[in-house]
Amino acid sequence: QVQLVESGGGLVQPGGSLRLSCTASRTVFNSYFMGWYRQGPGKEREMVAIIGPGSTLRYADSVKGRFTISRDTSKNVWLQMNSLKPEDTAVYYCNARYRNENYWGQGTQVTVSS
Repeated sequence: QVQLVESGGGLVQPGGSLRLSCTASRTVFNSYFMGWYRQGPGKEREMVAIIGPGSTLRYADSVKGRFTISRDTSKNVWLQMNSLKPEDTAVYYCNARYRNENYWGQGTQVTVSS
């Protein structure tokens, strides 16, 4: 089992930046795909960014060029968010996936508003 804890959310003005952090309870680097997902009010949860073993990358079209996902060799994954827009407002969730194993953090709120 893997426990995930996110941090770094908050209130930011349009055009601003935030960096989200996620820490796993044990090493996930060797096998797990790590990702960030988000869910806005009244919306379905959507994939934002995924980084796999070997640092393969995948981004949602809506965040390409603005967000960057990264990970270390042990327990941590980050999401750097630049040029934030009001439509980025959502609860952001950290995810760890391996085969049929799928773990989620508790979420961290990101609000983009002037």
